[in-house]
Amino acid sequence: MIGRKEPATRWAWVEIDQGALRRNTRAFKNLLGPRQRLCCVIKADAYGHGAVACAKVMHATGCDMFAVATVLEGVELRQGGIEEPILVLSEPPLTAIDTLLEYRLMPSVYTSEFALAYGERAVSLGTVGKYHMAIETGMNRIGVHYTEVLDFRREIDFHRGIQCDGVFTHFATADESSGWDYQLQRTRFDEAVGALRDAGFECGIVHCDNTAASILDASSHYDMIRAGIGLYGLQPCEATRPVFPLEPVMSVRARVTRTVHPAMGEGVGYGFTYRVPRARVQICTLPVGYADGLARTLSNRMDVLYRGQRLRQVGNICMDQFMVAIQQTSMRQMPEAQMGDVMTIVGRDGDAEITMDEMARLRGTISYEVACGFGMRLEKVYC
Repeated sequence: MIGRKEPATRWAWVEIDQGALRRNTRAFKNLLGPRQRLCCVIKADAYGHGAVACAKVMHATGCDMFAVATVLEGVELRQGGIEEPILVLSEPPLTAIDTLLEYRLMPSVYTSEFALAYGERAVSLGTVGKYHMAIETGMNRIGVHYTEVLDFRREIDFHRGIQCDGVFTHFATADESSGWDYQLQRTRFDEAVGALRDAGFECGIVHCDNTAASILDASSHYDMIRAGIGLYGLQPCEATRPVFPLEPVMSVRARVTRTVHPAMGEGVGYGFTYRVPRARVQICTLPVGYADGLARTLSNRMDVLYRGQRLRQVGNICMDQFMVAIQQTSMRQMPEAQMGDVMTIVGRDGDAEITMDEMARLRGTISYEVACGFGMRLEKVYC
């Protein structure tokens, strides 16, 4: 803990292990053949890890393209010096077209109204707007229905202001690569791509793999994979865990801001959902709360790490702070904390570890949501 980098203005932070991020990115790159590409998904501020900083590490490790969810996420990358192709994984509103062209962002396209307006504006600016065609194969979220791809391309391909740079779909059940639903989506996608090629339409980069499919089904890599959550060391599903080791990139830590020994029976936090059960229980306050992604539903249910041991969180988690208890027992003698001591909310301390998956299980959600939440307000420190 000595000599760690941390913010100057708050005793709580997120640590991003750039070495782990580099190794995870390389692991996905190593799945590919010499002509296949790696698209790194860094939407939602790189799942809370910091988009521009992560993109620079990924670029240095061999990333060929980036994918984001919104136009402004793409703008942030361009303003941060990222020059690789950037795909927006949805079709933005018509009012975003000028921004797309100014910052060389490729939208996903699945309505002729948008495609033609995009082309008209590109022509007026003396350029060509690249796009990726989203194909709906069964998830029923976005895309041109797989049975309508020829009609769609016939409707828009006359326009000299647009160019198809790729076609893609997204799997709903990639964690079950041998399952009927996954195989049906694969078949529908293959049929749609085959029909486009047979009709003479340019498909560009053909891609369909998310993190799980990238790991579990090499036959579906096509021209490019879209790696997302796995880049950050989090497993997309249980099936990938034993076959593709990953290193967690994010840790969450805080320093103790106050210690106190309340009398037996005294309450702690809003609503007094915890009361001190005996004398000589030390209550420590940490400056992290539900506004920082530490869900209030974890109140009185989660642990933190201190000196390699687990401590119980007590009382209701507040917006900006929470409390833990250090309680001596006949089975465990625990050193009391001092103001300024570091505790770990997610990550490793000695031989002990609290994972995003553990926290997600307690919350009844997935690790994606946990990581994104911690990245919203806590300052990031890159190690």
